[in-house]
Amino acid sequence: MQAIILAAGMGKRLGDLTQNNTKCMVKVNGVTLIERLLRQLEKVRTPEPLSKIVIVTGYEGKKLQEFVSTLGITCPVEYVDNPIYATTNNIYSLYLAKDYLLAEDSLLFESDLIFEDSVIDCIVQNPYPSLALVDKFESWMDGTVVTLDEEDNIKRFIPGSKFSYEATEEYYKTVNIYKFSKEFSCSHYVPFLAAYSKALGNNEYYEQVLRVIALLDKPEIKALILNGEAWYEIDDVQDLDIAESMFCEPSVKLRKMEGRYGGYWRYPRILDFCYLVNPYFPNDRLMSELKANFEKLVRDYPSGMRVNSLLAGKYFGIRQDYVCVGNGAAELIKALMESLEGKLGVILPTFEEYPNRLSRESVVAYETEGQDFSYTADNLMDYFNDKDISTLLLVNPDNPSGNFIAKADLLRLCIWSRNKGIRLIVDESFVDFSEGTPNNTLLCNDILESYPHMIVVKSISKSYGVPGLRLGIMASSDKDFIAWLKKEVAIWNINSLGEFYMQIFGKYEKNYQQACVQFMNERKRFMNELSVIPFLRVLPSQANYFLCEVLPPYTSRQLTETLLEKYNILIKDCSGKNAMKGRNFIRIAVRDTKDNNALTEAMKQL
Repeated sequence: MQAIILAAGMGKRLGDLTQNNTKCMVKVNGVTLIERLLRQLEKVRTPEPLSKIVIVTGYEGKKLQEFVSTLGITCPVEYVDNPIYATTNNIYSLYLAKDYLLAEDSLLFESDLIFEDSVIDCIVQNPYPSLALVDKFESWMDGTVVTLDEEDNIKRFIPGSKFSYEATEEYYKTVNIYKFSKEFSCSHYVPFLAAYSKALGNNEYYEQVLRVIALLDKPEIKALILNGEAWYEIDDVQDLDIAESMFCEPSVKLRKMEGRYGGYWRYPRILDFCYLVNPYFPNDRLMSELKANFEKLVRDYPSGMRVNSLLAGKYFGIRQDYVCVGNGAAELIKALMESLEGKLGVILPTFEEYPNRLSRESVVAYETEGQDFSYTADNLMDYFNDKDISTLLLVNPDNPSGNFIAKADLLRLCIWSRNKGIRLIVDESFVDFSEGTPNNTLLCNDILESYPHMIVVKSISKSYGVPGLRLGIMASSDKDFIAWLKKEVAIWNINSLGEFYMQIFGKYEKNYQQACVQFMNERKRFMNELSVIPFLRVLPSQANYFLCEVLPPYTSRQLTETLLEKYNILIKDCSGKNAMKGRNFIRIAVRDTKDNNALTEAMKQL
């Protein structure tokens, strides 16, 4: 068996990275794609080593050959040149290598791929003679897809121009790795390749030939479906960025993933226990209503701040001049922190988006004592009673500890802070997950009016399960402050999807309350499951996450890296947070039963 690598293309979408180099010379974490592939092919045993590796070159072909000659590859490497690479596509490159296809069994690769070794093992070790490697279609994938029958025969090759987004459930993406037997090449592929090129020209793709062959009664080629093996196709700089975070050492991989702050839908099969959302809301009907109006919402401008404040007021049952809507709570937090005068009192550990906006000298911290980071309203009043602060921040329930101060005690804190002349900021983004909801919120006109020195922050993303819409609010009966805040943010800071969601939410409010009850039941069950893990100490929580101390034999960093590397599960390592002092804590989001069981099962295996 031999390997054929198509490496003639110019890779224009990679910009400067391919200005003087062919696409396969692009480096992923310091190693070129071509070197990585050649090293992998050297290890192939079928059961014998490959007889040779054939590289079809074109753009910067001589430079590629010179580089390969320095690698010390022991398998013989031969070259086929495509002199008209600029005006042809890969169908012509493969046509130039047709004599090799006719000579023996072949593995076919595109040179812009990166994958783990097990991907090659899958196709080499499978006894079926001619295979197309495929993977279940994901939203980030692009290019040719196929549909299969129950025996994994390829029913159709579907190019991008014929792609239907309504049929994605039945689609499999071609990985662009194939195994062709000599017999298949002689009887099917090469004759059709020659005829197709002659009839339709050379500015096509070799998969178009397979598309025709798939229509035959006996196409002689099957699909081989990957089962979680990692691969990625690198077409542009974003693909390169993602590939570098997928194919690296576990510690580096975790650091790169943490630095993305989301966007994990671009990663195949990642299970995100890091970011915090409601697993049971929105329900299917609400999502269907959003989808039904999607096209109109994308094409039309949203309303301005006045209308969106009206919607937010209706959403939470408060006056519109008491509320400002943000592009996520983060937008409003930034404006608020930049407006503060004097020093800010905070409880550590906490959500660091607030204190990180200020200088260290402007923050007065109360560091919770004991092993579980718990505190009461009395603890805060005693500590800050003689401190020089103008504002006190309370996240309730707190993040990451899940500590919760009940409403009656919180109102005592409101009275204390008002008497002390201290502005009180209460972030209640997780309050709907607390026992006693929906009666725990401070978003009521009478409460806001009784305490005009108080500002209430709420992220709609977290408890309502719509982080992609980027919605949050800030509320206060201090109308001058709210009016100032509205001028600080852009008039169209909310998109039409977010506006429409707020408009229709009222129809689904009972469903939301049911979802919160369902969530609390699952949180209780999940805590019981986590509590039997011998290397975890789980802290009680009134939020949609648990703070857990990691016990030997693991550190929090080791456990986080291991879960990501072995199980594609992402959790939050909290050991670097302020007040943790290097102690080994992780934060685990509460997801639905299926996902939560996947995490506990992984931990039990560890």
